[in-house]
Amino acid sequence: MTDAVGSIDMPDAQDEAPDSKKTRKGGKRAKKGPLKRLALFYRQIIAELRKVVWPTRNQLTSYTTAVIVFVVVMIGLVTLIDYGLSHAAKYVFG
Repeated sequence: MTDAVGSIDMPDAQDEAPDSKKTRKGGKRAKKGPLKRLALFYRQIIAELRKVVWPTRNQLTSYTTAVIVFVVVMIGLVTLIDYGLSHAAKYVFG
């Protein structure tokens, strides 16, 4: 007897589980201890920090000034909106 897949006597290729292939648990990390992994982590952090392009003193000063000015402007804007809304609420509710 045969069906659409093949013979009943012959098993399909999907039905057989590969016995020769073993799965690894943990990969390379399982072989290292926790202190070695921590040391590797810190070495990678230092390597990434060396890639960072740090701003010059003039750039840092100008960026800081721009941020402070922007924050002061936003504080003023929020203060004006809050003041206006509080007076509007007092006018409406009495």
